[in-house]
Amino acid sequence: MAMHDSGKRPWTFWFFAAFFVLFVIFLYGPMFVVYLLSFQGEGGGLTFPMNGVSTHWFGELVNPESRSGDIASSFQRSLGLGAMVAAITVFLSVAAGLGFRRRFLGSGVLFYIAIASLIMPGLFVGLGVNVFFSVLGWEPDWTTSGLGSQLTWTLPFGLLIMFAVLGRFNRSYEEAATDLGATPWQRLREVTLPILLPGIIGVALFGFTLSYDEFPRTVLTSGTENTLPITIWAMTTNVTSPALYALGTVTTLVSFAVVGTALGSIALISRRRRGGDST
Repeated sequence: MAMHDSGKRPWTFWFFAAFFVLFVIFLYGPMFVVYLLSFQGEGGGLTFPMNGVSTHWFGELVNPESRSGDIASSFQRSLGLGAMVAAITVFLSVAAGLGFRRRFLGSGVLFYIAIASLIMPGLFVGLGVNVFFSVLGWEPDWTTSGLGSQLTWTLPFGLLIMFAVLGRFNRSYEEAATDLGATPWQRLREVTLPILLPGIIGVALFGFTLSYDEFPRTVLTSGTENTLPITIWAMTTNVTSPALYALGTVTTLVSFAVVGTALGSIALISRRRRGGDST
């Protein structure tokens, strides 16, 4: 009590403050170094000191004749795959979440089966999908086997998010809509889904970001066309130029843009709801 009255902070405060500072440095320090070295001069290398400042290595990313490989195509594939995974994850998670609102026979077993893939190493999931396609005589491809293997990773998270959102859902809004004569489809379209929209955006965000940088479940299932994480992994073994750092900077900016768009959309929806409630 005397320490509180004297205005002195306990030693635990300074300990955790120092720990937090070290954590931030450990987390963001290497990222900052990568971002800085991505602007290395044309004759620069992978380490300091920097040999000038330029955007030369960003141009190498879109140059099909560079030794870094066809990065632009793998980047487009990852964006397309992430969008497909996000869309399917949203649809199935919302449908399953609404279906699980009422207990039915075997619902508990079905739930645990749906999330069981979270405890299995991703590399073994990809291996199993690859073997399954081989047995059936199908060629692995990022649009089929790659998509399916990534859904085993994103769907459990989507389900858990929707269950949490629906657990806080106030059914009185649906009851009021029914009393006003709304059909089940009108109630779903005009009441339930708009209220769930922030959670749905969250599911889409998780689906895209988890797919965008997924490597273990994709490395054996993408077929002959690599996604961006596989290309980055290949670059770490054969590319000795700052183009690797430039690619890391670009992919991080894309991730921040996606996250910022999702959070901004949720904030806008919340602001409009508060404005509607005040009127």
